[in-house]
Amino acid sequence: MREVQFDGLVGGTHNYGGLSAGNVASTAHGGKESNPRGAALQGLDKMKFVRDLGVLQAVFPPHQRPHLPTLRALGLRGSDEEMISAAASGDAQLLRLASSASAMWTANAATVTPSCDAADGKTHFTPANLSEMFHRSIEAPVTTRLLRTIFAGDGFVVHDPLPPNQFADEGAANHTRLSTAKGTVHLFAWGRAAFGKRAKPKHYPARQTLEASEAIARRHQVSAEMARFPQQHPGGIDAGGFHTDVLAVGNERFLMLHELAFLGKNGLVDDLKKALGEELAVMAVSDAELPVKSAIAAYPFNSQVLTVGDGEMCIVAPEDAKEDPHAHAFLEKVAASGGPVKKVHYLDVRQSMHNGGGPACLRLRVPLSDAERSQVASSARVFFDEALERDLRAWVEKHYRDKLVSDDLRDPKLARETMTALDELTKLLRLGNLYDFQGVASG
Repeated sequence: MREVQFDGLVGGTHNYGGLSAGNVASTAHGGKESNPRGAALQGLDKMKFVRDLGVLQAVFPPHQRPHLPTLRALGLRGSDEEMISAAASGDAQLLRLASSASAMWTANAATVTPSCDAADGKTHFTPANLSEMFHRSIEAPVTTRLLRTIFAGDGFVVHDPLPPNQFADEGAANHTRLSTAKGTVHLFAWGRAAFGKRAKPKHYPARQTLEASEAIARRHQVSAEMARFPQQHPGGIDAGGFHTDVLAVGNERFLMLHELAFLGKNGLVDDLKKALGEELAVMAVSDAELPVKSAIAAYPFNSQVLTVGDGEMCIVAPEDAKEDPHAHAFLEKVAASGGPVKKVHYLDVRQSMHNGGGPACLRLRVPLSDAERSQVASSARVFFDEALERDLRAWVEKHYRDKLVSDDLRDPKLARETMTALDELTKLLRLGNLYDFQGVASG
């Protein structure tokens, strides 16, 4: 069983729409100029770096944006061009909602349980409904279709997304799997309870519900012994930690977290050490040592913790974490602590960071056996080898603009450009017809 990093390719309408309340970077950069080509190439550079570390790397394609079926569902009529023009009227809010490229953050795509942890011996996926934010909720149908295309073998179960609202689900950004020789624990974190009175943030929305986390554990046939349901700290959410992976990250026998990641942090850590044994290494940091403001601005926890051989690990962090003195000091302390993490690498993913997504946001972790990887390879060309890297770089250079502002979304040519690019990409990745404009029915 080896973990594959499935990174989302940045979409051709990558822009700073400022649509996500509670995501400090997103709202701070709203309306500023973006660089879709630069963002996509930064993403490919990160994939190459991870692959060159000896880690298995794969890709997910972007979603169609602007999403014209959404505009039709909202009552706009006429040709594609006429709908775009109507959606662009006034403050163009409908057009911004339909043009978000946020599916690039595949940590939100789904929650994954590997076959070795599920009672039925199958790998389970639940696509996230992302119901707390409208512009993200429209991702679920295509994400489901994509997962069922790539993970098409008998050993995979791709569930429908959970019903929305009370079962609001944000995917793997709120899920952590820890494992030692003694056992395995899944942390299904949540920010609010749909039923009953629980602590909740005062300023920003808590996106994941307890009820959704519990439903996913049941669906995926994760035993009660393996499942934990820690609550995100309301203070952490109000500081900008909208997902667990903004203030905590774990990998196998290693867990790194800020004191505002979870309510009852000390009790949770004691429980994990009891379940997983002394092999579990925990690096917790106080707000005094690493102010939450620095943690949110620099995203040291929204890093990839990767096993690179013989049990040793490394951290792939954003350059922003190197430039912030508190974040940098903490990460270097982790690497020098004598624990499993031996090195920290810093990469430039600023185009993503400006919208509130670091290295961890850009990837979905999927543990797969050799046989399961063979099934995936037979379904689609998604494993990131040198040949696919060359093809994807050439595709980005051919189709992507190097700057985009909100007014550019009004250009009907942009919609045509993205459809042309995605039609070519589905052939390149051997995915068949995936998008609505290719004749696939919505839903």
